[in-house]
Amino acid sequence: MGAYLLRRLALMIPTLFGIIAINFAIVQLAPGGPVEMMLAQLKGHTSVLGTLGASGPEAQIGRGGIYRGERGLDPHLVADIRRMFGFDKPPLERFLLMVKGYLTFDLGKSFFRDKSVVQLIEERLPVSISLGLWSTLIIYAVSIPLGIAKAVRDGSRFDVVSSAAVLVGYAVPGFLFAILLVVLFAGGSFLEIFPLRGLASEGASHWSFAARALDYLWHMVLPTVAIVVGGFATLTLLTKNCFLEEIGKQYVVTARAKGATPARVLYGHVFRNAMLLIVAGFPSAFIGILFTSQLLIEIVFSLNGLGLLGYEAALQRDYPVMFGTLWVYTLVSLAMQIVGDLLYTVVDPRIDFETRP
Repeated sequence: MGAYLLRRLALMIPTLFGIIAINFAIVQLAPGGPVEMMLAQLKGHTSVLGTLGASGPEAQIGRGGIYRGERGLDPHLVADIRRMFGFDKPPLERFLLMVKGYLTFDLGKSFFRDKSVVQLIEERLPVSISLGLWSTLIIYAVSIPLGIAKAVRDGSRFDVVSSAAVLVGYAVPGFLFAILLVVLFAGGSFLEIFPLRGLASEGASHWSFAARALDYLWHMVLPTVAIVVGGFATLTLLTKNCFLEEIGKQYVVTARAKGATPARVLYGHVFRNAMLLIVAGFPSAFIGILFTSQLLIEIVFSLNGLGLLGYEAALQRDYPVMFGTLWVYTLVSLAMQIVGDLLYTVVDPRIDFETRP
């Protein structure tokens, strides 16, 4: 296993480099950028109209990074702005400087916020981890027992009704359900039971640890429910199908013929084999919820997480934040894939990655 882990860790370096390089090249080809955003603001524009398809000489942005609206501005001012953002250097040099910083975990400084990218990520990471971890744990805690129960009762009324319920939840967009929760339970039009903003009440820093913990859980209820409501269907049906496949195999028939009880057959023989794919998929499920399912939820509940940070950086063309968050996402995703491989060996020790090329 040690040699396999070393190979996987070694492959992380070119993978990280390749992903960053491809995205860096795409950004260079895209119209607009931080220099153009700044020049547009200096010209009195609130947004770079050229990126929205507007016409006219003032709204056109060239790939060379020259905003046509800069005509009439002091050329020295334009040069200073380009130098401030580092665009006085050729793209290859900027890319190599960025990669050099990433090797030492120096992700640079935001163009439009007076903070480093690392500081911004550290501020937003607790929110995203809270939502991702609690949501993933709840989805697994509900979906696995439900999937097993559906497999045992395949075709029954319970199976049909539960399938309909989880599919309805899957069909409802998470952000619409979040708005419904706000209207019903956060003072929208009916009840005001749960708070609407943030993960802590005002002045909570002076409270006892137990009070802060309860306050944190109180704030987590609505956003967590909004995320998990559509997450049960996939894992529930996957669990059911995995168990149904294993239940129909010959070793189950043999165990039953030897007089094993249904519980012994299910949890002593079927469970380990059926759970292999499900448990090993936990890291990727956590990453999926952490990085792809939270943006609109964070907006609805005013939570400053990584999803909202990346979205704002893309709108502002804040390249250090964009690439810094991408680098963190990619690094965490690759690390969690290795964790998933380790879980395979924990669930089924017969798996030996050392024999893989």
